Amino acid sequence: MPTAKKQAAVDGLKSQLERAHNLFFTDFAGLTVADITKLRGELRKDGSSYSVVKNTLFSIAASEELAKQLEQFLAGPTGIVFAGADPVAPAKALKQFADEAKKLEIKAAYIDGKVVAASQVLALAALPPKDQLIAQMIGSLASPMRGLVTVLAGNQSGLVRALERIREQKEAAVSTAHA
Repeated sequence: MPTAKKQAAVDGLKSQLERAHNLFFTDFAGLTVADITKLRGELRKDGSSYSVVKNTLFSIAASEELAKQLEQFLAGPTGIVFAGADPVAPAKALKQFADEAKKLEIKAAYIDGKVVAASQVLALAALPPKDQLIAQMIGSLASPMRGLVTVLAGNQSGLVRALERIREQKEAAVSTAHA
């Protein structure tokens, strides 16, 4: 029978798992409390949270399937980032912090229902934020349409210039005939 404190920890983890869309697993060995507090502050900017967890309690709180998929990463000191729908921002924050602190190791991530290796998390961190990616995609989609409008407008303006020249020639011919 688990103690009340352990049961409360399991319930808290279950609650965090239900709210989180993405999870990032880290090894925090060698970090000080001040380092972890700084990391939490960076992650909080985009709505993510960082918790140091006991691996056995996480395995109990997670669904059986999730626990089985993540079993290999739940060894040693484990800190978990509970992130929202955008996985890029927490990946960037973790990479930046790992580069600065040199003591934080990214073990893996669970993004959109799939386990992702640490190397893929680092690649994800190199991407621009989700909003910027969407803006770039919309710009890419709009570019051909803008080109088409320019081409069509060019044809219209060419037609207008040709008609203007014809009018000028006819006026010149009429004025020459009357002279």
